[in-house]
Amino acid sequence: MVEEKMGGCWSQTKDQFDNLEKHTQWGIDFVEKYTKFVKERSEIELNYARQIRNLSKKYQPKKKEEDENKYTWCRAFHSTLNELNDYAGQHELIAENMMSQIIAELTRYAQEVKTERKSHFHDGRKAQQQIEASWKQLESCKRKFERDCKEADRAQQYFEKMDADINVTKADVEKARQQAQMRHQMASDSKNEYSSYLQKFNQEQNEHYYTIIPNVFQKIQAMEEKRIERMGESLKTFAEVDRQILPIIGKCLDGITQVAESIEPKNDSSQVIESYKSGFEPPGDVEFEDYGQAMKRTVSETSLTNSRSDNKADRSSKGKSKTLWPFIKKNKGSNPEDFSHLPPEQRRKKLQAKIDDINKDIQKEMDQRDALTKMKEVYIKNPQMGDPNSVDPRLAEIAHNIEKLQAEAQKFEGWLAEVEGRMPVKSDPPRRTSTLYETQNSTPPTTNNNNCAQDRESPDGSYTEEPSSEVQSKVQPETAESGDEFDDPDEEMLPTIGTCKALYPFEGVNEGTISVTEGELLYVIEEDKGDGWTRVRRNEEEEGYVPTSYVEVFLDSNAKDVFSWRRVFLSEDS
Repeated sequence: MVEEKMGGCWSQTKDQFDNLEKHTQWGIDFVEKYTKFVKERSEIELNYARQIRNLSKKYQPKKKEEDENKYTWCRAFHSTLNELNDYAGQHELIAENMMSQIIAELTRYAQEVKTERKSHFHDGRKAQQQIEASWKQLESCKRKFERDCKEADRAQQYFEKMDADINVTKADVEKARQQAQMRHQMASDSKNEYSSYLQKFNQEQNEHYYTIIPNVFQKIQAMEEKRIERMGESLKTFAEVDRQILPIIGKCLDGITQVAESIEPKNDSSQVIESYKSGFEPPGDVEFEDYGQAMKRTVSETSLTNSRSDNKADRSSKGKSKTLWPFIKKNKGSNPEDFSHLPPEQRRKKLQAKIDDINKDIQKEMDQRDALTKMKEVYIKNPQMGDPNSVDPRLAEIAHNIEKLQAEAQKFEGWLAEVEGRMPVKSDPPRRTSTLYETQNSTPPTTNNNNCAQDRESPDGSYTEEPSSEVQSKVQPETAESGDEFDDPDEEMLPTIGTCKALYPFEGVNEGTISVTEGELLYVIEEDKGDGWTRVRRNEEEEGYVPTSYVEVFLDSNAKDVFSWRRVFLSEDS
């Protein structure tokens, strides 16, 4: 009857209470087991991501392999490595999300469930102990009532026996009667006590089985259902963590596919030709001659070896052996600074790249100098902000660096002019490599003492012992043709377009520059073209270039328009 009324609860008896205690403990152990599983999965993801990153890093191009970037298939592979790096990052994100959204939450929840379970089962055990104590008390009252009833019955039988015996005195009969009455009274009292406690126990038992225990079981049931629900949510999160990164993983794979489709075999083949093109031309046919005459080579007039016919004759007169250019052996050992070990076309590219790098370094130094100059001006106007003289050592260092880089640039420009001068075209204007020094480059080329031997290079990249007479005769006409405008007495003197005041002293150590002192007034004859230099004149015989940031220029009212027109005219003429 009791079990039928308690059909909504898990259990109604003590043995089921113990079984529920075992079941709920097993459920908590399962949560901890699942937490450990997710933790090991996150460690696998981290190790996998670490291995992917190490793999990507291992195959990243080294500095000596930077030339690979000019090939599309190399760039595609490098992009694949970068995408793999992002791919590894997504697996690290999986591990992080599992750690924060599953492992940390389940660990905290397991502790909460343990505390809640302990509280519920403590209440259940307490209720069980109370009902057991009441039952024992009821049994004690029942046994007492039974004992008193038996004693009263024996006393009644003794009284009746004594009353029927004629030999017993009246006093003994009275005494037996009183004893029987007392025993009956005690039995009556025990009966009332037993009846009262029985009613009380029934109430407690009814409350225990219909109120206290069902409430405890309902709480345990709710706790267990919540635990199962949290397990389901964790399993769902386990899948969602992976699903969240799928779009990014897809983008990484799409990126790899795109770079794979961007590979251009034709372009890569052209890059190979561009990289290894030597600039040599094939030799001419070998003429058939009689056995009595020495074999001689007929070389094409446009070939590299024929462009220095005088040198060839000199070398032949000195007993130099002739070598076909396809079979030239490269010099071993350290590469020379002027790249003379390379064929002409590759040497030209290397020299041009070196000049571009030097110009970038010069521009950086000039930017630093301009910034320090502005800082010094601020210090001069506001002495409380700093000492203007504290900037001078750094300015001097930068000026020294700029002069050093200028000399380096001129050295490489000389070598570049040497390479490009192998097949000169008189109608072509002189090459201007650096916009920063295009004014200086218009000065006449002097004898180069920076280890550059013009036209002394043989096709195999080695130098001859002596410069050829053709080279010397060739340099002199070029010098005369491209002479500096300052050295030409017949050239018309440029008109002044304004004046300037020197803000700082400048030592014009380079060719084409002029030294000025601080505060000196000069005439401006050519405005800054954007390369950082202004052309000034001290008198009819002294003029040159000074850094624009070293002077304060005051142009005439109509000088800017006239100068702009002149610049356009000169650029069109060139």
